[in-house]
Amino acid sequence: MTLRYGVLMDPGQDSPSSPPVALVTGVGRSIGIGAAVAIALVADGWNVVTTGWRYYDERMPWGADASTYPGESVLASFEVDLGDPGSPARLFDRIGREIGAVSALVCCHCESVDSAILDTSVESFDRHFAVNARATWLLIKAFAEQFKGPHDAGRIVALTSDHTAFNMPYGASKAALDRIVLAAAVELAHLGITSNVVNPGATDTGWMDADTEASVRAGNLQTRIGTPADCANLIRFLCSPEGQWINGQLLHSDGGRRP
Repeated sequence: MTLRYGVLMDPGQDSPSSPPVALVTGVGRSIGIGAAVAIALVADGWNVVTTGWRYYDERMPWGADASTYPGESVLASFEVDLGDPGSPARLFDRIGREIGAVSALVCCHCESVDSAILDTSVESFDRHFAVNARATWLLIKAFAEQFKGPHDAGRIVALTSDHTAFNMPYGASKAALDRIVLAAAVELAHLGITSNVVNPGATDTGWMDADTEASVRAGNLQTRIGTPADCANLIRFLCSPEGQWINGQLLHSDGGRRP
């Protein structure tokens, strides 16, 4: 892990009156959902820490941003390979030492490489589960172990997908993520932590070609494509005091699909 931005808080910022800290994973590109979530939470008064993994974006068709993202509105941003099972614990240890306890964990990271049942490699299958399922479990575990309250102020939100056919390892590992996050709502209730899953549907983050865009528009009740801000608006609500009563849910934020 390398610090990409210096910590921008005052010495007394770790006091009970200081803004709560949110960790948003999967913030590597300005056009992504993770970036929109980070921006929204900063606007709502959170102290936001982000993680990204530039190597993932570089090997994907869309490529990495030309410059490091996000900007200095966040407290700190770390490069973290969540395929490494030791990364979540090390990440929370560093945040705890340099910034303070985290009150909200938003998991926007993923491994997503298209392949089907007949052509998926064992290596690809294992990496999808390592990043999408195992890392989410270990992040939640590390988050719960360091959470200091107050009671009912803890938040976990993770992004999922129902895409399965011809994207089998991604869809299967996201299904496992669903079960882990929903289990956290029950198992961490005594700590005052809510835990929800959000399915944003097809979102314009630079991966769609013209045919895909047309298909998405035709199949949506609002005849448009979802934006990162659409998903971020729901997540910022779930992380707010007003979102406290929503817990243990898999929520669809996709504009509505035609039957």
